[in-house]
This record gives sequence, C-alpha cells and structure tokens, in this order.
Amino acid sequence: MNWILLIIAGLFEVAFATCLGKAKESTGIHTTYWYIGFIVCLSISMILLVKVTKELPIGTAYAVWTGIGAIGTVLLGILVFKEPATFWRLFFISTLVMSIVGLKAVSN
Repeated sequence: MNWILLIIAGLFEVAFATCLGKAKESTGIHTTYWYIGFIVCLSISMILLVKVTKELPIGTAYAVWTGIGAIGTVLLGILVFKEPATFWRLFFISTLVMSIVGLKAVSN
C-alpha cells in the first residue's frame, strides 16, 4: 500500500510542477487558480510522502518520489508545453526509470 501511496505522491508532484508551468502562461484570475492548484497538489504530495516514509526507507522513498516527479514533468513538458524530445533527453529519462525500478527491486 505504501508503494501505491508513493506513486500517487509522485503524480501530485507532477501536478504541482504542471500548475507552475500553466501559471506562467496564464494571465489574470487564471494565474491565481493555477497557483491554488499548485498549493493543493504540493500539500497532498508532501502529506503522502511523509506518510510513506514512516514505513519505507527515506532515501528510497525520496528518490522514487523525485524520480516520478522528474519523469512525469519532463514527459508533460514534451507533450503539453512542446519542449523538445531530443534523443539525449529521452535517453536520460529512460535511465532514470531503470534506476527507480532498481531501487524498488532492492528495497525491503
């Protein structure tokens, strides 16, 4: 169950990073809505991270959480914000995915 919560926390990390990106593109009241979304997603992500670190090793949990956030944010940047999908970006994202899978495999 803690691994599922950790994945959800990572997805909320992606959401709060996305809210920051959308706030940068917005104007007026829409900017405020994106910042509110940022605060909500950040809070949920942190609460879940704190909860899972009571059972999972902090180093593993934090690495997986940041990895999910980094991978998800880069993929959303490519898909939503039209950032470049170069070979090297995709190569290093794939090595990050393999590292997360490896950490999960060697954790108790």
